[in-house]
Amino acid sequence: MTFDEERTLDNEFVMHTYGRSPVEFVSGSGMKLVDASGREYLDFLAGIGVCCLGHGHPAVVGAVEAQTEALMHVSNYFYIEHRGEVAALLSKLANDDLTGASALVDAFASGDGAAVLAAAKTAEGEQAWQTFFSNSGAEANECSMKLARLYAKRCGNGGNTIVCLRGGFHGRTLETLAATMQNRLQDTFRPLPGGFVACTPNDVDELREIFRQLGGEICAVMLEPIQGESGVHPLDAAFVQEAAHLVHEAGGVLISDEVQAGLFRTGKPFAIQLFDVVPDIMSLAKGIAGGVPAGACVARAEVAAAYKPGDHGSTFGGSCLAVAAAEATLSELVRGKYADHADQVGTYMAEQLAALPHVVEVRGAGLMLGCDLDEAAGDAHDVVAKALEAGAVINATGAHTLRFLPPLICTKDDVDELIEIMRSVL
Repeated sequence: MTFDEERTLDNEFVMHTYGRSPVEFVSGSGMKLVDASGREYLDFLAGIGVCCLGHGHPAVVGAVEAQTEALMHVSNYFYIEHRGEVAALLSKLANDDLTGASALVDAFASGDGAAVLAAAKTAEGEQAWQTFFSNSGAEANECSMKLARLYAKRCGNGGNTIVCLRGGFHGRTLETLAATMQNRLQDTFRPLPGGFVACTPNDVDELREIFRQLGGEICAVMLEPIQGESGVHPLDAAFVQEAAHLVHEAGGVLISDEVQAGLFRTGKPFAIQLFDVVPDIMSLAKGIAGGVPAGACVARAEVAAAYKPGDHGSTFGGSCLAVAAAEATLSELVRGKYADHADQVGTYMAEQLAALPHVVEVRGAGLMLGCDLDEAAGDAHDVVAKALEAGAVINATGAHTLRFLPPLICTKDDVDELIEIMRSVL
């Protein structure tokens, strides 16, 4: 079918919840996307941070093809190949143990089960982590919040209030929307579930006052180390460290929403590791399986133990297909040393963006960057549209803010190509 025919069907039969750009992508390779007319585009959005290894990466494609031929789905009533391997690798990454993660990936490749078990073992002095697999970031956050409340009830202070940050984003379900402290997203859907309190990002005094008033009613603080949907706003290390201190002092837990910033995008396995803080729970999705829908709630084993059979579940979470793709994706990220790569290329990209006309500020870490434009640049959404016409896929999070989430395979040459386009557009 032609693009116009596809668009006609979409407009008539698909709910109008998105304002779509006038293009249909039909294939891709690496950093490039190809539309229905055969035109190539440089991709600096990666499906909103999902396609972390770019498009058509052979490791992910091969894993998906092999698993599709073997078995796509059974259910969580049974053991599933690759699921334990992915959870063990996430435990190594949660400890920022890249050496241990690399040894584990090598053991995967050897096919020696005994070697895998030996490499997966939690080293003395390391924290043990356990994972629940979901299908999306919203579901991972739902699991995280349920676990925080259950842990408080069974093992902690008995509280059920979760402190969240204004400008944060945690999902589109009613519960995760209640945790998303943005009126423009919440107002249409009120009344929302209760049990959430808003705090201003980086306002330590306000955070302390919330704990002074509520104390033991608080079961968790939930935050994004770098707020993505509000325009790539990193938190201050002192604020994150104080949040961890206060919530632990109150008998609650710290939840780090790593859906957008996690899995090597910021130059660390998880963004909260930039702040020298160990959370109790982390929620993951987007890049975890290289494009296959998947999510995960990763928690310290002591906290995860609050869950008992029947407390939580998912039909598709941790499916045969999803965990095969996740193992291939995470193994490639570890093997390719993408933490260092994202840091180095991201630093270069931030410098180049800052030198563009009309750019007044660049924020973020690694390959998660946002930049603010001055008034003379016009609306950022118009800039995005013009960049698309010029052959670059980017994103706007507001009237004056551009966001860049390229595949982690992005090189300095790719950045130079983007900057040439953006200089012309701006």
